[in-house]
Amino acid sequence: MNEILFFGLNQSPILIKNEQDKIIKPIQFKFENENENENEKQIKQISTSLFSTIFLFKNGKAIEYPKENDSKQNPQKIQIEENIQKVTVGYRNEAILTLEGNLFAKGIDINPKNPKEFINISSLIEDTNDRIIEDVVSGFNSIYLLTSNQNAYGIGLNEHSQLGFDSKTFKKTEKPILMMKNVSKIFSGNCSRYIFLLNSNQELFGCGYNYYGQLGLGESRKEETNVQKLTKIQNIPKGQNN
Repeated sequence: MNEILFFGLNQSPILIKNEQDKIIKPIQFKFENENENENEKQIKQISTSLFSTIFLFKNGKAIEYPKENDSKQNPQKIQIEENIQKVTVGYRNEAILTLEGNLFAKGIDINPKNPKEFINISSLIEDTNDRIIEDVVSGFNSIYLLTSNQNAYGIGLNEHSQLGFDSKTFKKTEKPILMMKNVSKIFSGNCSRYIFLLNSNQELFGCGYNYYGQLGLGESRKEETNVQKLTKIQNIPKGQNN
């Protein structure tokens, strides 16, 4: 099994038993039921936030440690599909991308009626030719997806214009809404209220919460709380070819 080192807050969920709330030096994480996870010893990805941690194994299976358990003795198996290629955890949401390009997600802002139930987000995209998902990232309370046609969509809350629309008139969406076409990459932190999109011309755009100037739009926009539409980020230094 890949060696996993853990440090930081050990409260929600409790990932290492019999340890203090704050682990200030890295210690090794081990799954308790080694026999049950005999085929799940090669870690492909780990995604974590305040309420949940998900381990994705190279065999396409995943194990979730949610806050509700408050223990790692009985981790929840994610009962979606076993052929998972990526997992992503936000502050109040989780998303799972399968090898076939189907996207499943759950969360209070994604599925308010049943926040603990995964739903097929891909099937909610109106354009039926745009339902194969290539990548997904989670924000604080929104999820962003990139389709095989290089179109970027957002779903969830828009209270800081993190979906690229006026937050005063467009509060949230429970269906994916098209944000930009011809996108090559999407970026967001799992507790971030903003999004970066890189288009096919290698131009960077951003929108959302910008109170601390985190969108890099310059002094004139540094204290602007919400950037309400996707805005091109200028003056990015170009690297030198060696």
